[in-house]
Amino acid sequence: MGEIKNIVFDLGGVLLSLDRDKAVKRFEEIGMADAEQMIDPYHQKGIFLDLEEGRLTRKGFYEKVKEHIGKDISAEAIDYAWMGFIVDVEEYKLSYLLELRKKYRVYLISNTNPIIMGWARTSGFTSWGQPIGDFFDRMYTSYEVGACKPSAVIFDYMIKDSGLNPEETLFVDDGIRNIEKGKELGFVTYCPLNGEDWRPVLDKLLKKDL
Repeated sequence: MGEIKNIVFDLGGVLLSLDRDKAVKRFEEIGMADAEQMIDPYHQKGIFLDLEEGRLTRKGFYEKVKEHIGKDISAEAIDYAWMGFIVDVEEYKLSYLLELRKKYRVYLISNTNPIIMGWARTSGFTSWGQPIGDFFDRMYTSYEVGACKPSAVIFDYMIKDSGLNPEETLFVDDGIRNIEKGKELGFVTYCPLNGEDWRPVLDKLLKKDL
């Protein structure tokens, strides 16, 4: 491994602990009988995928959910169902990111949507009032780029836009298919478990005691 100059993080499962089952249950509660089939921890399906790849706007998604369920559902109820994914913002990891940024360029690459990011980009993201953008040099989200991991499209977009060299970049993601694509593209990779405290591993990989 050469000198690491950049670190790229996934969001859900790495910086946020997730609960897919809670999100599924909340969507079922508002009338989406097939939520179990539509919602995936790493790669959505149907209208959920359309939202995450930017083919549907937030408003368009609300309309499609109402159409799919066959009754009027409030935007607030749909947002509440989506937010069922989020168990905890692991703030100790965000503090670690701020330390990393003193030496490295730090990026986010995430399969996500404007509902989750609409919340994350507010001061309510952390208990001390910092939005998600304060922790990264740049952020690359699936709905803004128009492609989800593990597609090479979103990785290629990030590489071109940021100018990073994959061989000088550590990529941290809890999705094995995403990690496999990262390796294929030349990244140094680490695949933590959902919710794992990966800081000691990164300290070892970076040979730095933060």
